[in-house]
Amino acid sequence: MSQQEKLIFEISSSGRRGVSLPPLDVPRKPLEEMIPTKFQRKTPPRLPEVSELDVVRHFTRLSQLNYSVDTHFYPLGSCTMKYNPRVHEEVAGLEGFSRLHPYQPPEQTQGMLELLYHFSELVKEICGMPEFSLQPAAGAHGELLGMMLVRAYHRKRGETGRKKIIIPDSAHGTNPASAALSGFEVIEVKSDSHGLVDLEDLRRTMSPEIAGMMITNPNTLGLFEKDIVTICNILHEAGGLVYCDGANMNALLGRVKPGAMGIDLLHLNLHKTFTGPHGGGGPGSGPLGVSEPLRPFLPVPRVKKEGDTYIWDYNYPETIGRIKAFYGHIGVIIKAYAYILSLGTEGLMKVSEAAVLNANFLRKKLSNFYDLPYPEVCMHEFVLSGRRQKKQGVTTLDIAKRLLDYDFYAPTIYFPLIVEEALMIEPTETESKQTLEAFAEALIKIAKEAESAPDRVKGAPFDTPVRRLDEVKAAREPNLHWNFP
Repeated sequence: MSQQEKLIFEISSSGRRGVSLPPLDVPRKPLEEMIPTKFQRKTPPRLPEVSELDVVRHFTRLSQLNYSVDTHFYPLGSCTMKYNPRVHEEVAGLEGFSRLHPYQPPEQTQGMLELLYHFSELVKEICGMPEFSLQPAAGAHGELLGMMLVRAYHRKRGETGRKKIIIPDSAHGTNPASAALSGFEVIEVKSDSHGLVDLEDLRRTMSPEIAGMMITNPNTLGLFEKDIVTICNILHEAGGLVYCDGANMNALLGRVKPGAMGIDLLHLNLHKTFTGPHGGGGPGSGPLGVSEPLRPFLPVPRVKKEGDTYIWDYNYPETIGRIKAFYGHIGVIIKAYAYILSLGTEGLMKVSEAAVLNANFLRKKLSNFYDLPYPEVCMHEFVLSGRRQKKQGVTTLDIAKRLLDYDFYAPTIYFPLIVEEALMIEPTETESKQTLEAFAEALIKIAKEAESAPDRVKGAPFDTPVRRLDEVKAAREPNLHWNFP
């Protein structure tokens, strides 16, 4: 039993109640008539008997032990853990939105359909893509839909032999998973000495079996793939399509339109770039944009405007069908819509500008204390290496754990895999210079500790409610029951 659970049981007192229920106003039936005897408990459940105040204090205390973007800086590379303005929550919670039911007929949901229609128009303009589907429930779901569309596209053309997808060695892990789940064979292409796609290696992989390529731009090293137009041309000349993982779109907002680079498919992470709450398993939203030849295959239904009326349109005979119940995670879409409208064109440009500035600020401050495998100017994120600290016996995991003692959440570690002892850092545009300086100072102190007192780093964390766990055991043998022996 954890210390917190002990506490709630220690203050338990027989007969204490946390609720006050009104008198029963319906006839009471015998228990046997309501619950068959075989399903009835033989002994009462072991539950604490506490007041409402006890419960509130208990869970408030627990919440204060958690890290969240409301309380701490999250430097998670490729995850864009930036602040979610509370006005978005208020907008999404408006009665006209929150009290709608997905099965209400279109004539009763015109306001919502209008919002979805206009949101789609906005992201089409931002990304330079002719059409979007708002159904995907998350980024990886958008990837899966994209791969399904690639398959449908080639089948329509009679090119069923195209069964391979090219993916860079720096790619997000969901990319090969999405391709494989869609029945494709994954072919890896190497990065060059500058951390970008090796064009010669890419050309060597070309064959009539190539269905397409999945690429992230900026890539997971935080570097802009400057040869992206050439990459798209290589794929298109070979009959393939190019899918862009939009997880790093935070660096491009208002600056670059992926559609103008030759991209055929692009998903957006509304729960990242467009500030929907992120983490805790969701909800997410991963709208998918496509080029003109792929429009016929997008899921149905689609919002269509006829005069002054909005309808659900199912009349797309080549569609792959519905991929999500109802029409996706509407609440996240509403928040993203509010975000775009509140910022406008100029504001979106400032987002990417500040995100890139913040990342380069940290990169420069930390480059003398950690190895920087790719010293080029970065975009919204960058990757350090703990190779120097590892020589003192201090691993990147140790550095991440020690950061907790300095009251900072750790960056993404050990990714991308092509960087030894990687620390992937993304400050986003929402953090102040003071916060970034404090974070950099903490990492600098840890680098110095790795030299002067390595055991101090290797033993961290010291100041957290729970010390370092056996992470392998926790993953393989999770004990999720509240009542520990």
